Amino acid sequence: MGQLLLIPDPRPLDERFGRAFFRNIPKQTGVYLMRDAADIVLYVGKAKSLRQRLGNYRIANPDKMPRRRLRMLRRVARIEFQVCTDEASALKHEAALLRTLKPRFNRAGVWPSKAKFIIWKKMEGLIQLAVTERPEPTWHSFGPLGAMAEHLHKTLSRMLWLALNPTRSYGELPSGWAKGAMPPKVEIEYQQSGEEVLTALTNFFRDSGDEFLQWLMTHIGKRGNHFNYAVIESELEILKEFAAKRERLRSSQFLKHF
Repeated sequence: MGQLLLIPDPRPLDERFGRAFFRNIPKQTGVYLMRDAADIVLYVGKAKSLRQRLGNYRIANPDKMPRRRLRMLRRVARIEFQVCTDEASALKHEAALLRTLKPRFNRAGVWPSKAKFIIWKKMEGLIQLAVTERPEPTWHSFGPLGAMAEHLHKTLSRMLWLALNPTRSYGELPSGWAKGAMPPKVEIEYQQSGEEVLTALTNFFRDSGDEFLQWLMTHIGKRGNHFNYAVIESELEILKEFAAKRERLRSSQFLKHF
């Protein structure tokens, strides 16, 4: 019987900076900048925990990571992070850096974008989730949002699909979904109560978001291999951060029509 050869996932940042670098990153909230060999900023991000967020970049599986992110990681020569006093100050600092630096690998917050809405509704055996510039009267909606709407739509779609497919792994997402290649309107089949799913999703936007996140974590659990679970944790962190700042967004001029 032949021996199975296991090839570990690539870890280009570990090779470049060493594992000790990531162990020494503070756990506090802050902003991080990824620079190339010419010291040009490639990407600016905000994290509730800098160590956890930057640790998510360590595994670079070419079959599961978006090509855009892989291209960025190949060019990263230095990572700079700045601790902030709280999440509000980190968001403000990140927004200022994005407007000033306009990093190549950032999308949201760099250039003015059209207002977009997240919309959703329940049909017989299906939950539909979409992003649109004009909300439809028969759909639930949240917004307007800017470029973050598409990113949020993709993350929500992937996590909702996993929650409604309890026997499937992240690697079994519909074709292209893991890399962000999905239509503006997705349809996800459900077996449990459609009202339960609709209520959980609506609560994410209408209330604090905690109930929906708990519902997701209960239905997804620790699924798949280490890489798959690390990606799921990263996706859930994006939703947690959005839920945490939802009240600030709703009360702002940006969401005055909500």
